[in-house]
Amino acid sequence: MKSKQNIDTWFAVLPSDVAQKANELLAQVNDMRADQAIYPPQDDILNALAYTAPDDVRAVILGQDPYHGPGQAMGLSFSVPAGEKLPPSLRNIYKEMAADLGCDMPVSGDLTPWASQGVLLLNTTLTVREHAANSHAKLGWQLLTSHVVEQCFRQPQPIVFFAWGRHAQQLIEKAAAAAGMTAAPSVDGCVTYASSKFVLASTHPSPLSASRAAGGMPAFLGSRPFSKANALLRGSGAAPIDWDCLA
Repeated sequence: MKSKQNIDTWFAVLPSDVAQKANELLAQVNDMRADQAIYPPQDDILNALAYTAPDDVRAVILGQDPYHGPGQAMGLSFSVPAGEKLPPSLRNIYKEMAADLGCDMPVSGDLTPWASQGVLLLNTTLTVREHAANSHAKLGWQLLTSHVVEQCFRQPQPIVFFAWGRHAQQLIEKAAAAAGMTAAPSVDGCVTYASSKFVLASTHPSPLSASRAAGGMPAFLGSRPFSKANALLRGSGAAPIDWDCLA
């Protein structure tokens, strides 16, 4: 369930200057709306934190920035509201999930049921100007989002990080280093930190990269991230995620 209390909990465990900067950015974006269209809606900017409290995180799926078309962005990485056309990357995510788990492809693009199970659906940049991808990439959101990922490494519970694409992989590696984590050698595409933090890396699910390996990472399609994540969670004594819970 979406909760302002969850946001407050995140801000309480982050450095005070990070929380202050986030609040300043929220106010700045709200002012910018006077003369430009910005997504997602103001009340949805921090939805990733609102749906998934720090103690509940079991998986982290990083996106880059919100969808920049009308009615698409909802503050959760890769997610669109029910009834919206599935974006190409999300369609490939569903295609891989169906192949990996032997389930049907969902019709709805709303990933809220994942977020409610402890999947932190976090974009590294939290806002975007209409029809201008990456337009807010230098606004300053990465200060907040990088510290959120770092905090996930500091959490005591087992967590699986999905590093889909070089951008996500680099952010996760930097956050792990900032948290003082040392990686064990990669085994079958999985990097383990401190016995209970796992990183599954592949190329991005975008049609441009989903089907081919690159930069030492396997292709997204065929990487079986969902079953691997559940195996890692079970092996660490944690409950698996019901990925096949979408409408």
